[in-house]
Amino acid sequence: MPDFRTLDSADLSGKRVLLRVDLNVPMENGKVTDATRIARVVPTITEIADKGGKVILLAHFGRPKGRDPKESLKPVATEVARVLKRHVGFADDCVGAAAETAIAAMKNGDVLLLENTRFHKEEEKNDPAFVDQLAKLGDIYVNDAFSAAHRAHASTEGLAHKLPAYAGRTMQAELEALGKALDHPRRPVIAIVGGAKVSTKLELLENLISKVQALVIGGAMANTFLFAQGVKVGKSLAEKEMAETARRILAKAEDANCAIILPVDAIVAFHFQANAPSHAYGLDAIPSDGMILDVGPQSIGRIKAAVDDAATLVWNGPLGAFEMPPFDRGTVTIARYAAERTQAGKLVSVAGGGDTVAALNAAGVAETFTYVSTAGGAFLEWLEGRKLPGVEALRA
Repeated sequence: MPDFRTLDSADLSGKRVLLRVDLNVPMENGKVTDATRIARVVPTITEIADKGGKVILLAHFGRPKGRDPKESLKPVATEVARVLKRHVGFADDCVGAAAETAIAAMKNGDVLLLENTRFHKEEEKNDPAFVDQLAKLGDIYVNDAFSAAHRAHASTEGLAHKLPAYAGRTMQAELEALGKALDHPRRPVIAIVGGAKVSTKLELLENLISKVQALVIGGAMANTFLFAQGVKVGKSLAEKEMAETARRILAKAEDANCAIILPVDAIVAFHFQANAPSHAYGLDAIPSDGMILDVGPQSIGRIKAAVDDAATLVWNGPLGAFEMPPFDRGTVTIARYAAERTQAGKLVSVAGGGDTVAALNAAGVAETFTYVSTAGGAFLEWLEGRKLPGVEALRA
């Protein structure tokens, strides 16, 4: 049983259901260019509507300073209707007469999108009076926007304390997957953490050390750790001022019996560009004018062996400069290997973060992992061990 309330225990028929969703989708020339986030909330919208609830969608869009037609959700309503394959109404405010009139006209099973909650500065302030204005529009609150759950805003956290509150199906799937990954995982657990900077992932690394049995550090972050150990990294991107911090993390990992897996060889190029000539080098032979842009073949073998030993994998951040071939090889190879282990029933694999999702899509394995989170900041804060206000408010 999950420790948060789900739609299984909600009486929806005839109820006005305020459903918080993430519709912060990419737009070009007034058209949605990627409907992934819309598709993810379709099951929850459909279930509430089919059970006779009146579905009232709450969402933010962009970072407007007050009401701004360029940040209106109106064109998004058209795309929601297309993906949902049913009519979606639109109200040009999320509180007040416009919202109240549109909701009063709804029949059971109808779907209505309210205007951008961030047109009101009180949304991000979690202003109690604004929460009350929103709350009087509904009988039940459902949060299906895990990606906004790290923010204590009126529509993501405040409402959950005013109305009977439940997790939507996407939120439920995310929380169950994350629980499987770190809260009550099959052990041993391995984490892969990549990306450019140690400084942006300090809390993440320190939390993971206490939770996982092995931690693979890749990307330019790994260069900082190698430099801290006395490896000459040439012109590679490295935060040399973080060397002492890196050594402290390595010492903490040793105390926690967490194996740190760093590259043992590297793919080095002399120009930071796609298809630049490159070679594999041992760590004792990195050219002084060379740049480490990916893990080398021996490192790939070592990471594969570590994945073989694991029952659960948590992944955030690529192993190299994956956006430029051939420096995507390490990330793609390990992603495909983890996908094979997942398909064979030998691995629970959970990944998240923008670059990670892009890398798994490029490797063609995003659908094969146990769960891929598109939540970005919320996923990272959860990995860091922080409590997410929008989730805490749903606890049973």
